[in-house]
Amino acid sequence: MEFSAGMIASLLGGEVVGDENASIYTVSSIEGGKKGGLAYLSNPKFEQYLYTTQCSIVLVERNFEPKEKVAATLIKVDNVNACVLRLLDMYNAMKPQKRGVSKLASISEKATIGKDCYIGDFTVIEAGAVIGDGAKIYPQCYVGDNVKIGAKTTLNPGVKVYEGCSIGANCILHAGAVIGADGFGFAPNAEGGFDKIPQLGNVIIEDNVEIGANTCVDRAKTDSTIIRKGVKLDNLIQIGHNVEIGENTVSSSQTGIAGTTKVGANCFIAGQVGIADHVTIGNRVKIGAQSGIDKDVPDGEIRFGSPALAGINYHRSFAVFKELPELRRRVMKLESELTNKE
Repeated sequence: MEFSAGMIASLLGGEVVGDENASIYTVSSIEGGKKGGLAYLSNPKFEQYLYTTQCSIVLVERNFEPKEKVAATLIKVDNVNACVLRLLDMYNAMKPQKRGVSKLASISEKATIGKDCYIGDFTVIEAGAVIGDGAKIYPQCYVGDNVKIGAKTTLNPGVKVYEGCSIGANCILHAGAVIGADGFGFAPNAEGGFDKIPQLGNVIIEDNVEIGANTCVDRAKTDSTIIRKGVKLDNLIQIGHNVEIGENTVSSSQTGIAGTTKVGANCFIAGQVGIADHVTIGNRVKIGAQSGIDKDVPDGEIRFGSPALAGINYHRSFAVFKELPELRRRVMKLESELTNKE
């Protein structure tokens, strides 16, 4: 699919500076672009690449004025980032959509499959499962007994959804995600070993959730592990049993949240954060990378470090910490001077 600068400008309400007939067929970065590519400039530190890029078209802010000659055609718009998102959504929607059920899929006669679904090779759908209209289930997925998959939800290759779990509409689960495996529940016994505690609950994932590759959400011991609507989880995240994550919370890769912890709405959790069990995180909380949370965090707070401190206390402590070698040297010098005076 090719689009001209004039077409794109008309769509975005932009202004063409250069060749209105310049055309593109792909999207690329401004620093590594090639002819036929559409790039964008939203961060001033990348402006240097504008003057050397091979891209055919570059989106820039309405008030941008280049300092040097630009070979590419420019399209000036009111909000570059919003326009790029709009274009990417349109391009994605125009791609051919998969439909139909593979003859190599194994689907129980007691499962219910909605309209316009795609079910790929070697997928298994067990009895009582309900698949909503327009859902896409790619090859080698497993959908257990009595699982519910909402309309227009996508399970990418290799996703496993254990029995009794529920996934809402318009969700995306990336390759290798596991929903509903047993929570980590064991009780010490008299012989020095461990007895397994049955995990009898399920996982409920609400609408518009995206879960990254190889992320695991454990089933509850009783009741439900709950991922509220709009949550976005990166790759390689572990969500323990009976955890609840509030609406529109996002978390970067390699975060681990232990059992029965409650995370509020609109939180930002950076990568490699560890959150202990039975902790309550308020709404709008921000947690910095590699932080360890072992206590409740009130609404709107910021935490850094391990164990985590309030944002301003962490920065003050770090300012002291990095000076410790010099402070040690000074203390030793003072001790030596005092000793010599004696």
